[in-house]
Amino acid sequence: MLTAIVGINWGDEGKGRMVDLLSADYDVICRYQGGNNAGHTVINDKGKFILNLLPSGILRDTTVNIMGNGMVIDLEHLAGEIGKLTEKGIRITPENLKISDKAIVCLPYHKMLDIMEEERLADKKFGSTRRGIAPVYADKYMKKGVRMEDLLHPETLRDKVRDLVDWKNITVTGYGHAPIDPEDILVWLDRYGSVIAPYITDVSSYLTDAVNAGKNIMFEAQLGALRD
Repeated sequence: MLTAIVGINWGDEGKGRMVDLLSADYDVICRYQGGNNAGHTVINDKGKFILNLLPSGILRDTTVNIMGNGMVIDLEHLAGEIGKLTEKGIRITPENLKISDKAIVCLPYHKMLDIMEEERLADKKFGSTRRGIAPVYADKYMKKGVRMEDLLHPETLRDKVRDLVDWKNITVTGYGHAPIDPEDILVWLDRYGSVIAPYITDVSSYLTDAVNAGKNIMFEAQLGALRD
């Protein structure tokens, strides 16, 4: 059985609560879009949890949780989220959390650009969460992103980051900001990518096998349909 939880309004509708309630009957919970600009608050017998990136099913011992191709993932935020849940006794391992190798990394300069544009717009700003979501999705569709799978190939990641930073600095310096140092980005990727790397896998193949095996799969939306 394949089921999707989709909000029909702007958000803050209790989607996380519904996923937590219904996930007892599902084998796999797949978060398929969005970043850490929104999230779900779940209160259960284990406590109160605020989830920005992790699928709500991570709070159940019986589910495998997928972070899908359509997500944009801030590695630093995700590492912190995993750490906080682990401290509260939630078991998170590569067996119950699988991150798509095709998902895009939300880099520090995406957040910086988000903030600079909001400040440039001043009274005309559109109310960004300043977490880099619009800039990273723009880069994704321009084919200018770092994928999660790139973290597994350090031999090519360095050159890719240098090329991306050279291109991005055209915009950054246009705002009057000092150029980005690619070494700073590489240090950040190494620090947090090393925490996340064990969870990265080909989730398309995993989900195909799960469907063929007759698994019950729930697809979890982050945003309401009118905002998505």
